[in-house]
Amino acid sequence: MPDIKILTETELRDLVPLDADAVDCIEQGFTTLAGGKVVMPPIMTLPVPDHNGEVCVKTAYVPGIGSFAMKMSPGFFDNPKLGLPSTTGLMVVFSSRTGMLETLLLDNGYLTDVRTAAAGAVAARHLARADAARVCIIGAGVQAKMQLKAMTLVREIKSAVIWARDIAKAEAAAASLREELGFDITAGTDAAQAVSSADIVVTTTPAAKPVIKAEWLRPGQLVVAMGSDQEHKCELDPACLTKADVYVPDSQAQCAVKGELRSAIKAGLIANDRSFTELGDVASGKAAGRQVDSDLIIADLTGTGVQDTAIATLAGNRADAAGAGSTFTS
Repeated sequence: MPDIKILTETELRDLVPLDADAVDCIEQGFTTLAGGKVVMPPIMTLPVPDHNGEVCVKTAYVPGIGSFAMKMSPGFFDNPKLGLPSTTGLMVVFSSRTGMLETLLLDNGYLTDVRTAAAGAVAARHLARADAARVCIIGAGVQAKMQLKAMTLVREIKSAVIWARDIAKAEAAAASLREELGFDITAGTDAAQAVSSADIVVTTTPAAKPVIKAEWLRPGQLVVAMGSDQEHKCELDPACLTKADVYVPDSQAQCAVKGELRSAIKAGLIANDRSFTELGDVASGKAAGRQVDSDLIIADLTGTGVQDTAIATLAGNRADAAGAGSTFTS
Protein backbone atom coordinates (compact mmCIF):
# COMPACT_ATOMS: atom_id res chain seq x y z
CA MET A 1 0.00 0.00 0.00
CA PRO A 2 1.33 3.47 -0.84
CA ASP A 3 2.03 5.99 1.91
CA ILE A 4 -0.80 8.33 2.91
CA LYS A 5 -0.11 12.01 3.52
CA ILE A 6 -1.96 13.71 6.38
CA LEU A 7 -2.38 17.49 6.53
CA THR A 8 -3.86 19.27 9.55
CA GLU A 9 -6.02 22.39 9.67
CA THR A 10 -3.08 24.41 10.97
CA GLU A 11 -0.90 23.32 8.05
CA LEU A 12 -3.68 23.92 5.52
CA ARG A 13 -4.37 27.42 6.82
CA ASP A 14 -0.72 28.26 6.16
CA LEU A 15 -0.68 26.57 2.74
CA VAL A 16 -4.00 27.80 1.32
CA PRO A 17 -4.96 31.34 2.35
CA LEU A 18 -7.90 33.08 0.74
CA ASP A 19 -5.96 34.94 -1.94
CA ALA A 20 -5.90 35.59 -5.68
CA ASP A 21 -4.46 32.13 -6.35
CA ALA A 22 -7.38 30.50 -4.53
CA VAL A 23 -9.85 32.55 -6.60
CA ASP A 24 -8.07 31.60 -9.83
CA CYS A 25 -8.07 27.95 -8.76
CA ILE A 26 -11.83 27.92 -8.22
CA GLU A 27 -12.44 29.88 -11.42
CA GLN A 28 -10.51 27.23 -13.33
CA GLY A 29 -12.71 24.61 -11.69
CA PHE A 30 -15.84 26.32 -12.96
CA THR A 31 -14.30 26.75 -16.40
CA THR A 32 -13.45 23.04 -16.56
CA LEU A 33 -16.98 22.17 -15.43
CA ALA A 34 -18.32 24.20 -18.35
CA GLY A 35 -16.28 22.00 -20.71
CA GLY A 36 -18.73 19.17 -20.09
CA LYS A 37 -16.26 16.40 -19.23
CA VAL A 38 -16.29 16.66 -15.44
CA VAL A 39 -18.04 13.79 -13.65
CA MET A 40 -19.94 15.34 -10.73
CA PRO A 41 -22.66 13.26 -9.06
CA PRO A 42 -25.53 14.82 -7.11
CA ILE A 43 -24.80 15.85 -3.54
CA MET A 44 -25.49 13.21 -0.93
CA THR A 45 -27.08 14.70 2.18
CA LEU A 46 -27.70 13.07 5.54
CA PRO A 47 -30.16 15.16 7.60
CA VAL A 48 -29.87 14.95 11.39
CA PRO A 49 -33.08 16.78 12.33
CA ASP A 50 -32.97 15.98 16.06
CA HIS A 51 -29.89 18.17 16.39
CA ASN A 52 -30.45 20.76 13.63
CA GLY A 53 -27.70 19.14 11.63
CA GLU A 54 -26.80 17.81 8.21
CA VAL A 55 -23.84 16.13 6.56
CA CYS A 56 -23.14 16.71 2.87
CA VAL A 57 -20.84 14.62 0.68
CA LYS A 58 -19.54 16.26 -2.50
CA THR A 59 -17.05 15.08 -5.10
CA ALA A 60 -16.02 15.44 -8.73
CA TYR A 61 -13.63 13.70 -11.11
CA VAL A 62 -11.88 16.22 -13.32
CA PRO A 63 -10.08 14.84 -16.39
CA GLY A 64 -6.46 15.89 -16.41
CA ILE A 65 -6.13 16.11 -12.64
CA GLY A 66 -4.26 13.21 -11.09
CA SER A 67 -6.52 12.89 -8.06
CA PHE A 68 -10.03 13.68 -6.88
CA ALA A 69 -11.45 14.69 -3.53
CA MET A 70 -14.45 13.42 -1.62
CA LYS A 71 -15.52 16.03 0.90
CA MET A 72 -17.61 15.28 4.00
CA SER A 73 -19.06 18.46 5.43
CA PRO A 74 -21.20 18.45 8.58
CA GLY A 75 -23.24 21.54 9.43
CA PHE A 76 -24.77 21.51 12.92
CA PHE A 77 -26.33 24.92 13.40
CA ASP A 78 -26.98 24.78 17.15
CA ASN A 79 -23.27 24.22 17.82
CA PRO A 80 -22.50 27.87 18.68
CA LYS A 81 -24.70 27.45 21.77
CA LEU A 82 -22.28 24.70 22.80
CA GLY A 83 -19.20 26.76 22.07
CA LEU A 84 -18.51 24.77 18.91
CA PRO A 85 -18.29 25.84 15.24
CA SER A 86 -21.35 25.28 13.04
CA THR A 87 -19.37 23.58 10.31
CA THR A 88 -16.48 21.15 10.21
CA GLY A 89 -15.39 18.26 8.00
CA LEU A 90 -12.55 16.77 6.03
CA MET A 91 -11.52 15.84 2.50
CA VAL A 92 -10.28 12.44 1.37
CA VAL A 93 -8.13 12.45 -1.77
CA PHE A 94 -7.85 9.43 -4.06
CA SER A 95 -5.71 8.69 -7.12
CA SER A 96 -7.65 9.21 -10.34
CA ARG A 97 -5.69 6.38 -11.95
CA THR A 98 -5.84 3.68 -9.27
CA GLY A 99 -8.41 4.82 -6.73
CA MET A 100 -5.84 4.41 -3.96
CA LEU A 101 -6.09 6.71 -0.96
CA GLU A 102 -3.41 9.42 -1.24
CA THR A 103 -4.14 12.20 1.24
CA LEU A 104 -6.30 13.06 4.24
CA LEU A 105 -7.02 16.78 4.53
CA LEU A 106 -8.10 17.23 8.15
CA ASP A 107 -9.18 20.82 7.59
CA ASN A 108 -12.25 21.01 9.88
CA GLY A 109 -14.10 22.72 7.04
CA TYR A 110 -11.43 25.37 6.39
CA LEU A 111 -10.90 24.46 2.72
CA THR A 112 -14.66 24.51 2.19
CA ASP A 113 -14.72 28.02 3.65
CA VAL A 114 -11.96 29.11 1.27
CA ARG A 115 -13.44 27.57 -1.86
CA THR A 116 -16.91 28.95 -1.00
CA ALA A 117 -15.55 32.46 -0.52
CA ALA A 118 -13.47 32.13 -3.68
CA ALA A 119 -16.60 31.20 -5.64
CA GLY A 120 -18.20 34.44 -4.48
CA ALA A 121 -15.17 36.30 -5.78
CA VAL A 122 -15.44 34.50 -9.14
CA ALA A 123 -19.07 35.58 -9.40
CA ALA A 124 -18.18 39.17 -8.52
CA ARG A 125 -15.26 39.23 -10.95
CA HIS A 126 -17.49 38.31 -13.87
CA LEU A 127 -20.90 39.67 -12.87
CA ALA A 128 -20.47 42.76 -10.68
CA ARG A 129 -20.23 46.24 -12.17
CA ALA A 130 -16.64 47.33 -12.69
CA ASP A 131 -17.19 50.28 -10.33
CA ALA A 132 -18.90 48.24 -7.57
CA ALA A 133 -17.59 49.68 -4.30
CA ARG A 134 -20.16 49.04 -1.54
CA VAL A 135 -20.99 45.57 -0.21
CA CYS A 136 -23.80 44.31 1.97
CA ILE A 137 -23.20 41.02 3.75
CA ILE A 138 -26.20 39.20 5.21
CA GLY A 139 -24.95 37.08 8.11
CA ALA A 140 -22.13 37.51 10.60
CA GLY A 141 -20.40 34.12 10.75
CA VAL A 142 -17.14 32.84 9.33
CA GLN A 143 -18.36 32.81 5.74
CA ALA A 144 -19.75 36.33 6.03
CA LYS A 145 -16.30 37.63 6.96
CA MET A 146 -14.58 35.60 4.26
CA GLN A 147 -17.00 36.76 1.59
CA LEU A 148 -16.20 40.39 2.27
CA LYS A 149 -12.47 39.63 2.11
CA ALA A 150 -13.06 37.77 -1.15
CA MET A 151 -14.86 40.76 -2.68
CA THR A 152 -11.80 42.93 -2.01
CA LEU A 153 -9.71 40.58 -4.18
CA VAL A 154 -11.70 41.38 -7.32
CA ARG A 155 -13.18 44.86 -6.77
CA GLU A 156 -12.03 48.08 -5.10
CA ILE A 157 -14.40 47.92 -2.16
CA LYS A 158 -14.65 51.17 -0.22
CA SER A 159 -17.37 50.42 2.33
CA ALA A 160 -19.54 47.62 3.63
CA VAL A 161 -22.47 46.93 5.91
CA ILE A 162 -23.02 43.71 7.85
CA TRP A 163 -26.59 42.76 8.72
CA ALA A 164 -27.57 39.83 10.92
CA ARG A 165 -30.54 38.94 13.05
CA ASP A 166 -28.22 39.23 16.07
CA ILE A 167 -27.05 42.84 15.99
CA ALA A 168 -24.31 42.12 18.55
CA LYS A 169 -22.77 39.55 16.22
CA ALA A 170 -23.04 41.97 13.29
CA GLU A 171 -21.30 44.68 15.31
CA ALA A 172 -18.53 42.31 16.39
CA ALA A 173 -17.99 41.13 12.81
CA ALA A 174 -17.95 44.71 11.51
CA ALA A 175 -15.40 45.79 14.12
CA SER A 176 -13.13 42.84 13.36
CA LEU A 177 -13.31 43.37 9.61
CA ARG A 178 -12.86 47.13 9.93
CA GLU A 179 -9.61 46.59 11.81
CA GLU A 180 -8.40 43.95 9.34
CA LEU A 181 -9.42 45.56 6.04
CA GLY A 182 -9.04 49.22 6.93
CA PHE A 183 -12.16 50.73 5.37
CA ASP A 184 -15.61 51.79 6.55
CA ILE A 185 -17.57 48.74 7.73
CA THR A 186 -20.67 49.10 9.87
CA ALA A 187 -23.41 46.95 11.33
CA GLY A 188 -26.79 47.61 9.77
CA THR A 189 -30.02 47.68 11.77
CA ASP A 190 -32.35 47.94 8.76
CA ALA A 191 -32.01 45.02 6.34
CA ALA A 192 -33.92 46.73 3.54
CA GLN A 193 -31.70 49.81 3.68
CA ALA A 194 -28.53 47.72 3.94
CA VAL A 195 -29.46 45.72 0.85
CA SER A 196 -30.75 48.59 -1.29
CA SER A 197 -27.67 50.75 -0.65
CA ALA A 198 -25.16 48.14 -1.84
CA ASP A 199 -23.61 47.38 -5.22
CA ILE A 200 -22.93 43.75 -4.22
CA VAL A 201 -25.13 41.82 -1.80
CA VAL A 202 -23.93 38.48 -0.41
CA THR A 203 -26.16 36.19 1.65
CA THR A 204 -24.38 33.72 3.94
CA THR A 205 -27.06 32.30 6.24
CA PRO A 206 -28.68 28.88 6.75
CA ALA A 207 -32.12 30.55 6.65
CA ALA A 208 -35.18 28.46 5.86
CA LYS A 209 -37.27 31.57 5.13
CA PRO A 210 -36.31 34.50 2.88
CA VAL A 211 -34.15 37.22 4.38
CA ILE A 212 -34.20 39.43 1.24
CA LYS A 213 -37.33 40.78 -0.43
CA ALA A 214 -37.59 41.52 -4.14
CA GLU A 215 -38.62 45.14 -3.57
CA TRP A 216 -35.30 45.84 -1.83
CA LEU A 217 -33.29 45.11 -4.97
CA ARG A 218 -32.39 47.74 -7.52
CA PRO A 219 -30.87 47.93 -11.02
CA GLY A 220 -27.14 47.40 -11.30
CA GLN A 221 -26.74 45.18 -8.27
CA LEU A 222 -25.16 41.75 -8.03
CA VAL A 223 -26.73 39.42 -5.47
CA VAL A 224 -24.60 36.40 -4.57
CA ALA A 225 -26.78 33.87 -2.74
CA MET A 226 -24.58 31.43 -0.83
CA GLY A 227 -26.62 29.92 1.94
CA SER A 228 -29.27 27.83 0.20
CA ASP A 229 -27.62 24.47 -0.42
CA GLN A 230 -30.35 22.17 0.88
CA GLU A 231 -33.98 21.55 0.00
CA HIS A 232 -35.30 23.32 3.10
CA LYS A 233 -33.18 26.49 2.80
CA CYS A 234 -34.18 29.76 1.15
CA GLU A 235 -32.56 33.20 1.53
CA LEU A 236 -34.22 35.10 -1.33
CA ASP A 237 -37.89 35.83 -1.84
CA PRO A 238 -38.60 33.73 -4.96
CA ALA A 239 -39.81 36.90 -6.71
CA CYS A 240 -36.20 38.12 -6.64
CA LEU A 241 -35.36 35.71 -9.44
CA THR A 242 -38.11 37.04 -11.70
CA LYS A 243 -37.04 40.62 -10.98
CA ALA A 244 -33.46 39.85 -12.00
CA ASP A 245 -32.32 40.63 -15.54
CA VAL A 246 -29.79 37.77 -15.37
CA TYR A 247 -29.80 34.64 -13.22
CA VAL A 248 -26.58 32.60 -13.04
CA PRO A 249 -26.41 29.26 -11.17
CA ASP A 250 -23.18 27.46 -10.34
CA SER A 251 -24.89 24.22 -11.43
CA GLN A 252 -28.43 24.50 -12.73
CA ALA A 253 -29.19 20.85 -11.96
CA GLN A 254 -28.05 21.36 -8.39
CA CYS A 255 -29.74 24.75 -7.91
CA ALA A 256 -33.05 23.34 -9.16
CA VAL A 257 -32.94 20.89 -6.25
CA LYS A 258 -31.16 22.79 -3.48
CA GLY A 259 -30.71 26.45 -4.42
CA GLU A 260 -32.79 29.58 -4.77
CA LEU A 261 -33.94 28.30 -8.16
CA ARG A 262 -35.74 25.46 -6.36
CA SER A 263 -37.88 27.95 -4.42
CA ALA A 264 -38.77 29.93 -7.55
CA ILE A 265 -39.75 26.77 -9.42
CA LYS A 266 -41.82 25.57 -6.45
CA ALA A 267 -43.58 28.96 -6.32
CA GLY A 268 -44.49 28.60 -9.99
CA LEU A 269 -42.49 31.67 -10.96
CA ILE A 270 -39.96 29.90 -13.19
CA ALA A 271 -40.62 26.92 -15.45
CA ASN A 272 -38.66 23.85 -14.43
CA ASP A 273 -37.51 23.29 -18.02
CA ARG A 274 -36.08 26.79 -18.50
CA SER A 275 -32.35 26.85 -19.26
CA PHE A 276 -29.84 29.26 -17.73
CA THR A 277 -26.21 30.15 -18.35
CA GLU A 278 -24.02 28.71 -15.61
CA LEU A 279 -21.15 30.52 -13.88
CA GLY A 280 -18.56 28.35 -15.63
CA ASP A 281 -19.93 29.37 -19.03
CA VAL A 282 -19.50 33.03 -18.10
CA ALA A 283 -16.05 32.53 -16.52
CA SER A 284 -14.81 30.64 -19.58
CA GLY A 285 -16.11 33.28 -22.01
CA LYS A 286 -18.58 30.88 -23.62
CA ALA A 287 -21.48 33.11 -22.59
CA ALA A 288 -22.01 36.71 -21.57
CA GLY A 289 -22.81 37.71 -18.00
CA ARG A 290 -23.51 41.38 -17.36
CA GLN A 291 -24.66 43.15 -20.53
CA VAL A 292 -25.12 46.68 -19.16
CA ASP A 293 -24.43 48.42 -15.86
CA SER A 294 -28.13 48.52 -15.05
CA ASP A 295 -28.54 44.74 -15.09
CA LEU A 296 -29.73 43.24 -11.82
CA ILE A 297 -27.93 39.89 -11.56
CA ILE A 298 -28.41 37.01 -9.15
CA ALA A 299 -25.73 34.34 -8.75
CA ASP A 300 -27.06 31.18 -7.10
CA LEU A 301 -24.10 29.30 -5.58
CA THR A 302 -24.88 25.98 -3.94
CA GLY A 303 -21.27 24.74 -3.84
CA THR A 304 -20.03 22.13 -6.28
CA GLY A 305 -17.85 19.06 -6.01
CA VAL A 306 -15.52 20.43 -8.67
CA GLN A 307 -14.62 23.25 -6.26
CA ASP A 308 -13.59 20.67 -3.66
CA THR A 309 -11.36 18.72 -6.04
CA ALA A 310 -9.86 22.02 -7.24
CA ILE A 311 -9.00 23.36 -3.78
CA ALA A 312 -7.77 19.94 -2.61
CA THR A 313 -5.45 19.80 -5.62
CA LEU A 314 -4.09 23.27 -4.82
CA ALA A 315 -3.53 22.21 -1.21
CA GLY A 316 -1.78 19.01 -2.26
CA ASN A 317 0.50 20.78 -4.72
CA ARG A 318 1.51 23.39 -2.16
CA ALA A 319 2.10 20.74 0.50
CA ASP A 320 4.37 18.83 -1.86
CA ALA A 321 6.32 21.97 -2.72
CA ALA A 322 6.72 22.91 0.94
CA GLY A 323 7.39 19.40 2.20
CA ALA A 324 4.46 19.83 4.58
CA GLY A 325 2.37 17.18 6.25
CA SER A 326 3.06 13.89 7.94
CA THR A 327 3.16 10.46 6.30
CA PHE A 328 1.25 7.40 7.46
CA THR A 329 2.59 4.07 6.28
CA SER A 330 0.03 1.30 6.38
